Parts: sequence; structure tokens; C-alpha cells
Amino acid sequence: LSSCSAVPLSHVEVEGRRDQPPLILLHGLFGNHSNFQTVAKTLVRRGSGKVLTVDARNHGSSPHSPVMTYEAMSLDVQHLLSRLGITKCILVGHSMGGKTAMTLALQRPDLVERLISVDIGPGTTAPVSEFSAYISAMKEVKVPVGLSRSAARQLADDQLQPVVKLPQLRQFLLTNLVEVEGRYVWRVNLEAISHHLADIMNFPVFHKPYPGPALFLGGSDSPYISSRDYPEIQRLFPKAEIQYIKGAGHIVHQDKFEEFITAVLNFLP
Repeated sequence: LSSCSAVPLSHVEVEGRRDQPPLILLHGLFGNHSNFQTVAKTLVRRGSGKVLTVDARNHGSSPHSPVMTYEAMSLDVQHLLSRLGITKCILVGHSMGGKTAMTLALQRPDLVERLISVDIGPGTTAPVSEFSAYISAMKEVKVPVGLSRSAARQLADDQLQPVVKLPQLRQFLLTNLVEVEGRYVWRVNLEAISHHLADIMNFPVFHKPYPGPALFLGGSDSPYISSRDYPEIQRLFPKAEIQYIKGAGHIVHQDKFEEFITAVLNFLP
């Protein structure tokens, strides 16, 4: 495939129906598997196959690696599937996870029964400069040893505030601040992410389309799937449907949980 090697991804499994293909849920940049935990439990409760929520490389409890390309992240998921003996799955990916899902479907359509890309298309995303600024601010955070978790988070929040203006976004980034042997550190690999930020914001070049069903599920209040993306979605995913959930921003499954679950269940085989 490529010279990069796969890392063994950390994941959590929720057992579901045996006669339905398993779902693999892939989080976005700076997220982790827990972003989709409630979604996983709810889908299973409502009759889906088993659901795996996965930590991407350099995120959550998965191993760190200096490489952070979609080809590498796709390879990680391929290895996970092979390790678990899964020959066909349904991929659901949000943002960066959506691009990983699309990459995997385009590289190995035989492994992917269908795919849902949540609020992201197969093109170039958001200005890189914003994210660069967030990462620089995160690298600058200094938290003294011996603080309680809440005090540490409050202090880090104060330090991020001048650069990361949105309180919800700060709260989200701060879920990555963890205590290791008394010291507070970021569990995401900031070096690898900042080094590969352009790769993460772009999308690899593909010529052969994915022949299976695909759903692009956007938030109506988010700019991430726009009519500019339609020709490329059409070219690479000729069977794609595009839906918007009214009143949802970029984190569709958080903003409109019920509507998100319904849209996913309706799209399942």
C-alpha cells in the first residue's frame, strides 16, 4: 500500500445484532472514541449491528506516530478490521474521520458495505492557519505539577482563551489534557498533527470511484459540505446522497442527536 506502517488502534466495542454488518465510528481532529460512545449505544439499542468506536493514531489511547496522513489512518483501520476478522463493515466518520472513511472506501471498496461522512466532503477543509494557531496555543500551555484536574483545566482554559475564542471549542480541546505521573500533558500528538496539518486539511487524489452507497450528512449551519463539493462527491461517490440536518453545526451528532441517529438508522441496510 504505502511505506507507512499501521499502528494498533485502541477501540471500544458495543455488541449488536449478529445479522447486521458492524459499524465503525471514526472521530474528528482532537477527538477520541468517547465522542461517539452515546451514539454507539443508541444505535445498538435500536437494532444495529455491533458498533466499534475507535481512537485514531495520535489521539485518545491509540499509539503515537510521526505520520498523520489519510493513507496511514486508513491503513490503521484496515489492520483493525483484519485483526478482528471483519470482512465488510459500515463506516461512519466525522470530519477528519469522514475523510479517513472515504479514503478507506476508495482504496478498499471490498471492505466497505456503505459509508456515512458526517459534515465533511472529499475536498480541502477550513483554513489551516486557524488550526495552526490553536496548536501553537496548546503547545504553550503551562500547568504546574500537583494541581487538581479541575484547577488544571481552568488554568489551561485561561491560557487558551486569547487564541481559542469559542468556549465550546476550548472545552473540546481540553478533553485532551490528561495527567500522567503527576504532570499534565496533551494526549494528542501535537507535533505530528502540526507537521501534517496540510495533509489533514486536504484529501488524497483518487481516480476510481467507490461503487457502494454513501451518505454525506451535513449540518445546515455548517459550511463544511457546500455546493462547491457536489461535483467531487458525485465523481468519487456516484451513489451518494447528500442530506442536511436542520439547526446542526459541525458536530452534527452533538447538536441534533435524535435527528442524527434517525438519519443513520434510515441509511443502514
